[in-house]
Amino acid sequence: MNALVVSDGDLQQEAMSSELSSNTRIAYEKGWNRFLDYCAREEIIDPLSVPEDEFARFLVHLATQPGPQSGVTPSMGTVTLYKSAVNKKYLEAGKPSPTNHPIVRSTLKGLARLKGSPVRRVEALREYHVAAMLQSCPDSLIGKRDAAVIAVGFAGALRRSEICGLMVDDIEFIDSGESTEERMWIRIRQSKTDQHGKGQRVAIVDGSVIRPITRLRLWLKGSGIAEGPLFQTMKRGGYLRGKPMHHSDVPRILKHYAGLIGMDPKDIAGHSLRAGFVTSAAVHHARLDKIMAVTRHTNPATVMRYIRDADAFTDHAGQHFL
Repeated sequence: MNALVVSDGDLQQEAMSSELSSNTRIAYEKGWNRFLDYCAREEIIDPLSVPEDEFARFLVHLATQPGPQSGVTPSMGTVTLYKSAVNKKYLEAGKPSPTNHPIVRSTLKGLARLKGSPVRRVEALREYHVAAMLQSCPDSLIGKRDAAVIAVGFAGALRRSEICGLMVDDIEFIDSGESTEERMWIRIRQSKTDQHGKGQRVAIVDGSVIRPITRLRLWLKGSGIAEGPLFQTMKRGGYLRGKPMHHSDVPRILKHYAGLIGMDPKDIAGHSLRAGFVTSAAVHHARLDKIMAVTRHTNPATVMRYIRDADAFTDHAGQHFL
C-alpha cells in the first residue's frame, strides 16, 4: 500500500487557508474571481504579474461598475476587501504584490473621495425592540426557533455566523442551585476575533423580559433536537431539515419581525442584535469590562463607539445654554 505523502508546500497552503474564517475565505474567493475576470477582459496573460498602474485601473473598474451577478456597484469596503484578496494570492505565490504601491494607495483615496459614501450604520435593536419582536413570534415551531435565535443572539451579542455555527454541544445549562435565575454558557468555536478557533465562552442569564434560556429550552423541547446544529433550517409545515441555518437567514428573520413592530427593515442587519446589546448595556450603565466579557471585543475603542452613541445626548455640553 502506498503511503500518502503530503509536501511541505501542501501543509503551508493548508495553514494559510485555515488562517481566515470561512466567510472571509468566501469573500476573498469572490474578489480573486473578479480580478481574474478583469484580467481576461483586458487580455492580461498572467494575473500574478500585473503592474501597479494596471491594478489601480482594476480598482477603478471595480468601484464604478456593477457586479456581473448582483448588478450592484461595490462599496469601498468591498473594494478594499477584494484588494486584500489579490494581495493574499500574490503573497501565497511568493510574488511581489502591487496592492500597496503608492499609485494604488492614491487611487483608493481618490475613489473614496469621489464615491463619498459614509460607512453604513445599521439600526441597533434595543432591548425594547427585541421584547416587542419576541411578542410577535407565532406560537409555532418556526416561531419558537425564531424567538430563540433573536433572544440568544441578543443576549450573547452574537454575530450572525456565530448564531448559525452553534451546535447543541455548545450549550451548557448551569444548575442554578439555590438561585432562582437560570444561567448557561455558550461556547463559540470560532469567530472574527478568534481566527485560530481556540474557542470562547459567553455567560448568559435568563433575565425577566428577553428570557433567552427559557426560549432556547422551548425550541429544543419543541424540535426534539438533541445533537447537531442548534438552529436548523425548516421546510414548509415546520419540518426540520437537519441542516444549520445559513448566515443570510439571520438578517431575514430580523427584518421580518422588525417590520412587524413598525421598524424599517432596510435599517436592520445581522449585526443589529450585537450592536443592540452593547448599546442597551451602555444605556443601563454596565461596566465596560463586563460588556467586553460578553461581546469578546479585544479593543475597548470598538466598544466605546457604541457607548458614545448611547451617551451622546446625556449631559450634553450645550443643554444648559442652547
